[in-house]
Amino acid sequence: MLKIPCPDLGERDEIEFAYAGEAHIVRPTNGAEMSDAEWADYLFNRKNIKGIHLEQWQHLGTRQFFNVARDTVSNDILASYRIGEFIDIQHLQEARS
Repeated sequence: MLKIPCPDLGERDEIEFAYAGEAHIVRPTNGAEMSDAEWADYLFNRKNIKGIHLEQWQHLGTRQFFNVARDTVSNDILASYRIGEFIDIQHLQEARS
């Protein structure tokens, strides 16, 4: 079981959270002008990286969303941070080397 460091509550068991997908996905402002293929790409295609992946999680008790940097190879959680904040992935990668 994963131990997820919630920015508000500290480290908690994975069962208290719901995975909410890739973090930092920005909704297009010109949706009416996009082709069907471009809109489908926005809706369905994600990076699915091998390595450090930025994810959104939601605490089921407080309903608060936050972001997590997780290594998809080792399943290690490297950092958690609030929505609207950003993290330096390159720094995390260098620290793991």
